[in-house]
Amino acid sequence: MSRGDQTRRVWTLRGASTEYTVAVPEVPEHGRWLELVAWGPHGVSDGPSPVGYDGPTPFLTAGDAAPIEYATDANRPFTGPDLVVETATGDRRVSWRWSHTEADADQRQLTVGFADPVTGLRAVIRYEIPAGTDVVRRWVELTNDGPAPLRLVRAGSAGFCVPTPHGARLSYQWGQWAQEFQLDHVDLGHGGFTIGSAQGVPGHLYVPWLAVRDNAEPDGPTWGMALAWTGSWEITADRDTGGLTRVRVGRNLPDGPLDLPAGASLTLPVAAGAYSPDGLDGLARVWHTYQRQLAGERLSPRPVLYNSWEATYFAVDADNQLALARIAADLGVETFVVDDGWFVGRPDDHGGLGDWTPDPAKFPAGFDNFVKEVRALGLNFGLWVEPECVSPRSKLYAEHPDWVYAIDGRPITPVRNQYLLDLGRPEVAEFVHSTVDGLLRRHDIGYLKWDFNRPRTEPGRGGAGGRVDLDGAHVANLHRIYRDLRRDHPHVVIEACAGGGARTDLAMAALSDVFWPSDNTGPLDRLAIQYGFLHANAPHLLSSWVTDSPGLFDPRPRSLAFRFVLAMAGVLGIGADIRHWSPEQRTEAAAWIARYKEIREIVMHGTVHLIGGPDQSRCAVQYTSPDGGTVVVLAWHTGRLDGAGLLPSRPVRLPLRGLDPAARYRHDERHYSGSHLQSVGLPVHWTATHDAELAVLQRV
Repeated sequence: MSRGDQTRRVWTLRGASTEYTVAVPEVPEHGRWLELVAWGPHGVSDGPSPVGYDGPTPFLTAGDAAPIEYATDANRPFTGPDLVVETATGDRRVSWRWSHTEADADQRQLTVGFADPVTGLRAVIRYEIPAGTDVVRRWVELTNDGPAPLRLVRAGSAGFCVPTPHGARLSYQWGQWAQEFQLDHVDLGHGGFTIGSAQGVPGHLYVPWLAVRDNAEPDGPTWGMALAWTGSWEITADRDTGGLTRVRVGRNLPDGPLDLPAGASLTLPVAAGAYSPDGLDGLARVWHTYQRQLAGERLSPRPVLYNSWEATYFAVDADNQLALARIAADLGVETFVVDDGWFVGRPDDHGGLGDWTPDPAKFPAGFDNFVKEVRALGLNFGLWVEPECVSPRSKLYAEHPDWVYAIDGRPITPVRNQYLLDLGRPEVAEFVHSTVDGLLRRHDIGYLKWDFNRPRTEPGRGGAGGRVDLDGAHVANLHRIYRDLRRDHPHVVIEACAGGGARTDLAMAALSDVFWPSDNTGPLDRLAIQYGFLHANAPHLLSSWVTDSPGLFDPRPRSLAFRFVLAMAGVLGIGADIRHWSPEQRTEAAAWIARYKEIREIVMHGTVHLIGGPDQSRCAVQYTSPDGGTVVVLAWHTGRLDGAGLLPSRPVRLPLRGLDPAARYRHDERHYSGSHLQSVGLPVHWTATHDAELAVLQRV
């Protein structure tokens, strides 16, 4: 792990193809901080540091220009610290002294300890690169060993340093409800850029993910940062005058500082960093590998599902659900999910949340009998829940009005006609866990869609010992409930949803099986959403439906084939009212479902290449099987369709990636060399009746 003897205090972590080297410098002022030496491909640290700085710092301190890994406001007083600590008297400027280091023999884990001799605050900075990945996980454990309480004014998890001598090109994802994961870019010459959420949830507005590369190499070396935190968060990038871009990743504290009493400890969220030499496309594959490892044994083929929401909305009853289930089974669907509206007091979104009892009026023969009928069709059964929220007209709220986030003497802000339960309360967490656990034990449920349709608007309760970390308590109990459900119901597939894609972060990627990226299922809108999503998330997390919905932002019609090929980019689902599909449409749908089952393993496990984009003349996703023998290409025509077929044109060429140039590949009756497919591309000719393509190529 260390290079040279221990007095040099240099350590290298090694990933599958990358390394991450840090050091406690001897000068200036021995042992005050840990700093980055190099981050990139194997061997990158064998030479002068690409981020090191030993020049003058007029009107700044040495730490303001140094590539510090985790900085207090004493280390970086002017250019942005990761941690700001305040004493009871209002004093700040905690200053570290290096205390110890622990390193493992396989160069994948590192622990570096620091302590502040004045306040007694100890910080343990931990690093880990999971085997087979190029993602470095970083987190900090803080312990107050002093006699007096402390307050954390800023509680970041990590600072990542990237060399950007020609200016920084930042890539991020913005959005809103029904328009999530919009990939965008900004050039950062000097100064700062910030994204985040103060909603108690990652939110629709931004994704806790950022990519950084030098402006001179837009498709070259690229570094990525993300946060495993399901609450409020912040990512800030600052490029200094020396050409270093430093990215701070961590919690946002919308309710004010965090109290750290004497003797108390706090572990800050895991921040993850990734590196690829191949631009955003390559960086996406690094994240995919990591998230597949997070899934572990749960990385099995996700079932083809049908969800009833867009067909019946709240008007759920046994008859209409069974009618849909019978058709879905005939199409080849594997799981049938009943969405919102199945429980008492829920004719619309004004009531029912909190009272999680199946409505006997909607299931007169009994809910379990209904579930048996669904399963008798050969379908797995799934159910929608939103257990963290409560309706003002519910029995639960009448009995426990103190269970919601509220400020004494002030009205509660309703969002979607509902309030938010204070999950940090032990009794509320127990209610939520017992509710979901009870549903899974009482009924034969194999799929759970867990929704969350509102942010936190009220700061809520205080505590006898000081302010309560509401965000931290809510997230900690949410994660604990998920872990308990995973342990006790390992067969249940859990879909994480938050009014669409407002709850997608690396922590949820480890706890759930699939994400619902957006409530907008319109085909061209969804194409842009999924294109951004796949830059930060692996295909096994992408739930996508074939529906009848036109787009909210782009209502241009697209064929049923377009919708199916689009939904095959991840986990295939159907949300259309299939009762109204013609026999021809049902036949076509069954054929697409059968084809998806043939390629599903490759979509789940294959190497992904993102080709073009929704705003370009070519837009495709390529999946290559782990052995390289099968290549699946999903492609879509995003422009105006030539209905008459009279305009002269040449085929669109889709340049494939990662093939063996000397090998030959067969597509239907045609053969291509790998060299041709990579340099010229796979030809596709778009027409009014052919606006999507599923191509499977076999190496011969």
